Amino acid sequence: QVQLVESGGGLVQPGGSLRLSCAASGSVSSITAMGWYRQIPGRERELAAYILRDGTTNNAASVKGRFAISWDNAKNTVHLQMNSLKSEDTAVYYCLADVNRYRDDGTIVATRSWGQGTQVTVMA
Repeated sequence: QVQLVESGGGLVQPGGSLRLSCAASGSVSSITAMGWYRQIPGRERELAAYILRDGTTNNAASVKGRFAISWDNAKNTVHLQMNSLKSEDTAVYYCLADVNRYRDDGTIVATRSWGQGTQVTVMA
């Protein structure tokens, strides 16, 4: 079991910056990747950024050059640094962790854990 606790959301003006944090606990050694989805009002939930344990990252086209995801392995925490924020970035941001569950019979089950979400609002 992996638990995710998010923090750092809030209200920011267009062009401003914000940093989200997601602290993982539980079976953290079984986490293979972490990331951030966001729920923009009126739209489907979309992937904003994703990072593998080897450091490989993938950002949505809409946030490339503005957002940066990082993983502090020592503290079991992933961050999303958001710069040059736009009103279109207003959303609930959800942290995720992809987790491998190792069963007694030797099989591996891939699962995904979610944080509770944190609100980001960008407006003047």
